[in-house]
Amino acid sequence: MQAHEIDYHIYGEEMQYVEIELDPQEIVIAEAGSFMMMDNGIKMETIFGDGSQQQSGLFDKLLSAGKRVLTGESLFMTAYINQNYGKSKVSFAAPYPGKIIAIDLTQYGGKFICQKDSFLCAAKGVAIGIEFSRKLGRGLFGGEGFIMQKIEGDGMAFVHSGGTLAKKELAAGEILKVDTGCIVGFTKDVDYDIEFIGGIKNSLFGGEGLFYATLRGPGTVYIQSLPFSRLADRIIASAPKAGGNSREEGSLLGGLGRMIDGDNRF
Repeated sequence: MQAHEIDYHIYGEEMQYVEIELDPQEIVIAEAGSFMMMDNGIKMETIFGDGSQQQSGLFDKLLSAGKRVLTGESLFMTAYINQNYGKSKVSFAAPYPGKIIAIDLTQYGGKFICQKDSFLCAAKGVAIGIEFSRKLGRGLFGGEGFIMQKIEGDGMAFVHSGGTLAKKELAAGEILKVDTGCIVGFTKDVDYDIEFIGGIKNSLFGGEGLFYATLRGPGTVYIQSLPFSRLADRIIASAPKAGGNSREEGSLLGGLGRMIDGDNRF
């Protein structure tokens, strides 16, 4: 086994965090900004690329870092190494409400494909790269699903989903149609493509975009009910406009607030 064998425990319901237990000299790698807490004696080190053991030279490291830039991630990741003589723990928190998924790559043939912003942390030795689409339709219309990450190796990795998580086991030839932003990830044998919704009314007034993803089995698919992009759009839409009053949104409470303030404009 190339990756470090780490133990873990996931805590919480809506805002989860994962606690990783490291033996002496064991290492876990994580995205910048996911760190929550750690025991004394664990050392943090910024590394170039994903720090996988497959990167033997400078060129491999540059290639790995370049792939991470294409997915919108930083050139660097953070490694946490246990320098104590006994077991120590380090924890990583989910960035927004949802679920943390533990992926044992040995159960999925050594590879798992996921959304580019869902990766949280993994055992040292797991490689994080990009899964380029070979089909033109995916590249032009895939949206969030165009460039996806691939997690490869034989260790544990942890990804994050938004909202409620659904796990689907697809039989050979079985098809599941999903909003592209709602895909968390899937196993390597699942065939993924983009399909046009069709119909003038659907295209102009449907409000769900022009395309959805089709996932064909066999394999395992994870679906999230609240993609971060959808959450961000709702927050932006609800934010007060520049120069406006946050209570002037056409609600009853907004009118009562203006009356209390002595504002008689209705």
